Amino acid sequence: MKIPISIKDVEKEIENISNLNDLQLLKSKYLGKSGKITSLFKEMRNLSNEEKKEFGKSLNVLKNDVEELIDREKNRIEEENRNMKNRNFRDDETLPGYYTQMGSMHLITQTMEEIKNVWMNMGFEVVTGNEIEETYYNFDALNTPESHPARDEHDTFYIDEKNLLRTHTSPIQARVMEKRTPPLAIFSPGKCYRKDTPDPTHLPVFHQFEVLYVDKFVTVANLKACLSTFIKKILGEDRRIRLRPSFFPFTEPSFEVDVSCGICGGKGCRSCGNSGWLEILGSGMVHPNVFKSAGYDPNVWTGFAVGTGIERIVMLKYKLDDLRDLVRNDERFLQTFRRINL
Repeated sequence: MKIPISIKDVEKEIENISNLNDLQLLKSKYLGKSGKITSLFKEMRNLSNEEKKEFGKSLNVLKNDVEELIDREKNRIEEENRNMKNRNFRDDETLPGYYTQMGSMHLITQTMEEIKNVWMNMGFEVVTGNEIEETYYNFDALNTPESHPARDEHDTFYIDEKNLLRTHTSPIQARVMEKRTPPLAIFSPGKCYRKDTPDPTHLPVFHQFEVLYVDKFVTVANLKACLSTFIKKILGEDRRIRLRPSFFPFTEPSFEVDVSCGICGGKGCRSCGNSGWLEILGSGMVHPNVFKSAGYDPNVWTGFAVGTGIERIVMLKYKLDDLRDLVRNDERFLQTFRRINL
């Protein structure tokens, strides 16, 4: 039995096709369920076994040739359409350009960088540490044994009995003192964790920096001079500081550091509770027990430590009243403090 269709018949029809829709109709005409070639396969049941073998072989060759021809034409039309689209796009110079929004550092990161630069300019080295810390370095090496009441304030996220998410960046100081010999001056920034319920002044995840200076004959006068320089560089040359006696397990004596109110200039207003002062950080002279844990002789070496939350300084610097604004990811808020860093 002779096949009544040839590949030339299909080639003739395909010459008049210029779009994918017509090409699909042509494919259905020959290869669809009721297509011409498909129908010929059904007629094979009327042939003898010998005829089926010869006819089926020729029909399969035709079917494959038609499929290949249609696929080639499909690729040609698609390529032509892409080129046409690209030509039209390139030629239309009135089309608007693509807008890419420039990124910038988050307000916390900006402030962290400013603070870091101030302490680096005073000769301090930047040292970072692990966020998962051993309880020994987080507490015991800092004169806060398990029986100490101050340890309850740092109740936090424990990984196991010996490891936890650090509650402050002070463990970095303990590790550095354990490995190095004085004199040393380090600045330790990083992320910290405590089981605080989010409110306008607390977050369970926050950023902190601590400063440690150890040498011979270090006094409170050195501490106050460095603090005054730091505050003036970060908050303004007109800002003053005062030191109030306080308690921290790892320093003795210890001081809460207040800064003069930036709104009333220290005269007293609603923002500062009419006191003229705002609390900003904690500080003090390194406790002899901390030196002993590190293997330092407290009769030879003295030093001071300073620490506070970055978010606290951000709130004072930019007069924010809710800490949670820093983590809400509200683009309107972030744009207010946008700074392009190249």
